[in-house]
Amino acid sequence: MGPFEFIKKHGEHEEVVFCYDANVGLKAIIAIHNTSLGPALGGTRMWNYKTEEEALTDVLRLSKGMTYKAAAAGLNLGGGKAVIIGDPRTQKTEGLFRAFGQYVNSLNGKYITAEDVGTGVQDMEHVYMETQWVTGIPKDFGGSGDPSPYTAHGVLMGIKAAAHEKLGTDSLKGMRVAVQGLGNVGSNLVKYLYEEGAKIIVSDIDQLRVKHHHDAYKCEVVAPDQILGVECEIQAPCALGAVVNDQTITQFKCKVIAGGANNQLAEPRHGDQLRELGILYAPDYVVNAGGLMNVFVELEGYSPDRAFEKTRKVYDNVKKVIEIAKRDNIGTHTAADRVAEERIETIGRLKQKHPGKSSRSFTTLKEVYNR
Repeated sequence: MGPFEFIKKHGEHEEVVFCYDANVGLKAIIAIHNTSLGPALGGTRMWNYKTEEEALTDVLRLSKGMTYKAAAAGLNLGGGKAVIIGDPRTQKTEGLFRAFGQYVNSLNGKYITAEDVGTGVQDMEHVYMETQWVTGIPKDFGGSGDPSPYTAHGVLMGIKAAAHEKLGTDSLKGMRVAVQGLGNVGSNLVKYLYEEGAKIIVSDIDQLRVKHHHDAYKCEVVAPDQILGVECEIQAPCALGAVVNDQTITQFKCKVIAGGANNQLAEPRHGDQLRELGILYAPDYVVNAGGLMNVFVELEGYSPDRAFEKTRKVYDNVKKVIEIAKRDNIGTHTAADRVAEERIETIGRLKQKHPGKSSRSFTTLKEVYNR
């Protein structure tokens, strides 16, 4: 299969940019999936991919997911993503991220980046030295800093909405919630759940993180290979994707799956299987949209209160998806896609009928919001 056929297999992408700079060791890919609603906004992931094909598969899948996430969240943004091939623990340099920033800048605002798995605020500061088309930059520069508290807050809202539907209450006091993965989002989610009075069960491959959460939040700890099978009301996957697959789907002993991880279903059919098993799945890209909402607020002039106000809307968005699923007798994963696709089609048609400023090139970040 040639590269063009490979890309088409993963969806109709508008543009895919391969970035290479031998002087700083940069090997990266930027994928822009769809800009019908606005410029493509999505984070930059740094990961030690085994092959370039694996990296390309990841960025194509993630960028498409960002299109759906922004659309379902009601944001005027398109979907894009970037991946940098390398070990984030040992291969980060200022030069690498500044060279990457130059590639982002060359797209003239069609793609706006942010931090993601393996990258952080300091990395985005280096990108910002070369381009304005970056969000999640340090607060000293007028940015929002780390978006993970807002992502986690959105996840909490999604959990509450799903609990209200499946368990008859959105109070999490005394509820058993299993959190898989204690990275930035998982850690913040545990803090919120503790404040809600939930009984928290955690797992992570990093034992220092596990010990910290056990000591700070009185969490029950289980091994990573046991977390998906624990007895609980709510499973909250916050690690890598495809956790609902042929091997795991019979392990779940929960009523709800709602977490921060991307692409939780290995295949769409697993969403249908969860429905048959009586497990309510809150679609990941609806639940974890809080981080995207937060960086979107940067485009209008950042305010933490405004960002938290945005993330509270995840509750309503999840409820809307559930209502459509019940109305049309379909899985929630299908209902979420329907919400996103209908909005993309409707707004895209409006833009064609009443063209305004192009979403493909902007003078400033403010213009993105005010167009």
